[in-house]
Amino acid sequence: MHSPKLTRRLFWAAEVLLLAGTLTTAAATSRAQEWRPLLLVVLLLVLALVGQRLSVTIRSGQLTAAFIALVLAMCLLGPAPAVLFGVLAMIGTSALRRLPPAQWLNNLTTFSVFPLVGGEIVRVLVGSVNDPHSRHLTQSVTFAILVFAVFMVTVTLNFAMVALDVRIEDGRSLVSQTRELFIPLLPGHVAAGALAAALAVAFTNLGLPVLLVSILVLLIFQYLTAALLRSEDRADKLEARSIHLASLQLGVLVTLVETLALRDRTTARHAAEVARSARALAVESGCSEAEQDLVHTAGLLHDIGKFALPDRILHAEALTDQDRAAIRRHPQDGATLVGRLDGYGPVADAILYHHERVDGGGYPAGLIGNEIPLSSRIISICSTYDTLTARDSYRPPMSPEDAIAELRRSAGTQLDSELVESFITMVERMGPSAFARGEDAEFEAELAFERRTRKIAQPSLR
Repeated sequence: MHSPKLTRRLFWAAEVLLLAGTLTTAAATSRAQEWRPLLLVVLLLVLALVGQRLSVTIRSGQLTAAFIALVLAMCLLGPAPAVLFGVLAMIGTSALRRLPPAQWLNNLTTFSVFPLVGGEIVRVLVGSVNDPHSRHLTQSVTFAILVFAVFMVTVTLNFAMVALDVRIEDGRSLVSQTRELFIPLLPGHVAAGALAAALAVAFTNLGLPVLLVSILVLLIFQYLTAALLRSEDRADKLEARSIHLASLQLGVLVTLVETLALRDRTTARHAAEVARSARALAVESGCSEAEQDLVHTAGLLHDIGKFALPDRILHAEALTDQDRAAIRRHPQDGATLVGRLDGYGPVADAILYHHERVDGGGYPAGLIGNEIPLSSRIISICSTYDTLTARDSYRPPMSPEDAIAELRRSAGTQLDSELVESFITMVERMGPSAFARGEDAEFEAELAFERRTRKIAQPSLR
């Protein structure tokens, strides 16, 4: 059994012999009438070169008008012009793309073989378009069917030769290439084949001016398609970079939250419960999915400003006035930290104002009522309820019933009355256990949920 290196060398040698034989055959069998009319020769050569230059590589193959030009050359001129056009088109493409020698060889061989095969098929079945004895055939539906058939045969041969080269060079199976590259483009090949047939019959019936106009339209369409696909490709790459940046940013925040969790598990469990219940309240209040995600993110990060606090304050049983002043700065510190990341502005606002009161007595800005972002009002209610009922809070836990009563007493002064009633309705429907502070695993679960749902930018809730 041959080694891969020997197999490649034998394949290259076979391609060299095939290329030499194809060029020799095309030159030896060339006829003078194949190069007339000269304007048609020039027109199809330009279409082959420009169409190949405007080609666009997509995931499942390449879009180009050059193949139509080559098929028209096979059917309207003959094998020799078609081979020449194919070779010139591939010389230009291979040089511009700076392809390695092996790909140069495969391109030149492929684009000399299938034009020769297609041209010989037409020559055998029809003869020459310029031959008066063939005129009645070239103006018929039969000729259109023949052009279409030649297109499909040659496009299949083209794929087979390229796929064989990939199989030898990269080891990729012919079956997988057919399934992933050839079949997805088959509808496009059928459409292009039909277009080539229509152009060929239009030329033989109506003359060169109609073909000229049609080719100009085809080139314009090819140019616009290429520009559109390149624009979409740039947009896709930009979106991918933006998503990657958002993931990095979220990773930074998650690292800070997890570091804070290692210092204070109470804060971590509180953040997880507030995130979960705040999203549920956003759903209850009819918020959009994007708004629900915003509230979840803000709930998870609302105490991230405590990262700057020393352990003696985080774990203190009694606080001095100076300590309380430091704690009151955590919304601003958290909002500053989060707001520096692209797309997190609304989240930073929700964090900044989650200690505001609807009567204007909160901090840091003393906002009143609906001046406070809706996301902040939601977080305030969920944070208050969790603090009242949690066993690891700084005060003895209240029963769910007492906590609900306390929420109602605070409605209209500290908390938004309408949102309080929505929250109570939700708790009574789902049961208090659904809003009890969980274990450390729930904190990890909310972080995982955040990684899945976080978007690049969130809408502001007001």
